Amino acid sequence: MDLHTVTALHRPADRAELAGRLGPGAAPLAGGTWLFSQPQLHLHTLVDLTGLGWPALRVTDAGLEIAATCTLAELAAFAAPPGWPAAALARSCCEALAGSFKIWHTATVGGNICLGLPAGPMTSLAAALDGTALLWSGADSQRRIHVAEFVVGDRRTVLRPGEVLRAIELPAAALAARTAFRRAALATQGRSGSVVIGRRDADGAFVLTVTAATDRPRRLAFAALPAAAELAGALARIDRWFDDPHGAPDWRRAVTLLLAEEVRAELA
Repeated sequence: MDLHTVTALHRPADRAELAGRLGPGAAPLAGGTWLFSQPQLHLHTLVDLTGLGWPALRVTDAGLEIAATCTLAELAAFAAPPGWPAAALARSCCEALAGSFKIWHTATVGGNICLGLPAGPMTSLAAALDGTALLWSGADSQRRIHVAEFVVGDRRTVLRPGEVLRAIELPAAALAARTAFRRAALATQGRSGSVVIGRRDADGAFVLTVTAATDRPRRLAFAALPAAAELAGALARIDRWFDDPHGAPDWRRAVTLLLAEEVRAELA
């Protein structure tokens, strides 16, 4: 879609130049698959992040750093080092987007998370693996926040004016865990109605993350694998289930309970 109100496009080459371009009426541009999908009447400027040259994926001593500009195709093709079985979740979550190869090669990890959709699969991935969002503000200020707390509602995040998502950091300990993935949708190629990801850490701890069925990520942590009744009781305490044309709240609750038990059993 043509954005008729946009009259300027900037492509900063470094962080200082980036900081000077962000402000009211300006939006970061990475893949643009959502940005160009509908009118953006509040915008007059786009700031292209791709010229900053951030490495898409970087293995560090702490874990995996995923640039906000990393495409879904790049993430899905990532060959994890030995000992990171949970990295296989990346492809499962990319496939949950149910997009064409054109979308995979254009849409970015950062864009998907910053959009704040309950069914955002990159939010599902990062929240399930204890991912941290690295946020830049200005030329030299930054902060970190857990991705599970970054999305706070449907299309709502904690991103402040002038801030930009630089990267998602996944810790090595979470990447070394065993995981199980389940997804439900009303249509084969439809938007996710519930995404349930379980993680069993090396010390036996169990973490269950629910997305798509709720307006923000819900993370349930247990010191050890819970019994079926204990897990169901924890899920019953979720007080709000998302409601939109892709699934009614009662259906989302019921299917989440079913998927959660499958995940628990797989990781038992």
